[in-house]
Amino acid sequence: MPFTVSAYAARSATEPLAPYQVERRDVGELDVRIDIKFSGICHSDIHTARSEWGASNYPVVVGHEIAGVVAEVGSGVTKFAVGDRVGVGCMVDSCRECESCRAGNEQYCSKGNTGTYNSIDAEGKVTQGGYAQAIVVTEDFVLRIPDSLELDVAAPLLCAGITSYSPLRHWNAGPGKKVAVIGLGGLGHMAVQLAHAMGAEVTVLSQSLKKQEDGLKLGATHYYATSDPETFQQLGSTFDLIVNTVSAKLDMGAYLALLKVDGTLVNVGAPDEPLELNAFALITGRRSWAGSNIGGIAETQEMLDFCAEHRLGSEIEVIPAGKINEAYERVLASDVRYRFVIDTSTL
Repeated sequence: MPFTVSAYAARSATEPLAPYQVERRDVGELDVRIDIKFSGICHSDIHTARSEWGASNYPVVVGHEIAGVVAEVGSGVTKFAVGDRVGVGCMVDSCRECESCRAGNEQYCSKGNTGTYNSIDAEGKVTQGGYAQAIVVTEDFVLRIPDSLELDVAAPLLCAGITSYSPLRHWNAGPGKKVAVIGLGGLGHMAVQLAHAMGAEVTVLSQSLKKQEDGLKLGATHYYATSDPETFQQLGSTFDLIVNTVSAKLDMGAYLALLKVDGTLVNVGAPDEPLELNAFALITGRRSWAGSNIGGIAETQEMLDFCAEHRLGSEIEVIPAGKINEAYERVLASDVRYRFVIDTSTL
């Protein structure tokens, strides 16, 4: 039978999140029930809770950076057992049949993957996310968290980690490559660590130098303030790859000019308003402007194992559930270093 657990939900775009009882489906043959221990707060959660990316299905329980422990498995489950340390990211299902899914790119499912929250599942029900005590997910979309990663530190890796890792891997960040990261926030601080661990020379491009010490500790070799016009003069035609992690309107032409010939600027941040570009910013250097979503399930597992091997994790501030709304305002004010994580025992 379905069961209910304590959660925090948004009931409208304008109301603060509040306690809620969310229903979870019964554990099916191929399902895993997870007792959630920690859930990261992603900027996407705020956009969804406030219907900033289109109308949300209220009430909505957000949260797609989930870390916990397996509490029950279905009779046909072969990948996990009770007591395993596991995580769930931004997807809980996909069609499994299209070209992207067959290639392990479920995030680009041609029929649309099933998001962990505010999505419609195979039964026609709205999915509810990780600001809750438990969740039931098909085993194919559950990740194994290595023992060397603490669950609270691992939670943000399920979105911020893989969102940063996937473009770095796809565009071959590594020895001999110069990589710039725009912004040192929840995504940016992971991109710096990952690019450094891959062997690239890393530069942070931030509005100011106030986080410079952090950036260098995380693995950056250089740190520049983009508010200084000389930065763009000095760094012209420097980088093989730029990862833009900020969700703000930028002068894309100015940043594209920092790329070498054949360089690529990849957007992983998602601003609310359109970004503008003069085509000559691309033509004059055979440069590319690209986008990247999270990663597939196999790549996400690869990322978790990579982080464990290199002793990487998110810099976090753990909060009780009662401070979720305060945390949202602090995220919007860039007042967190670098990811809030909810202790779900406080729900």
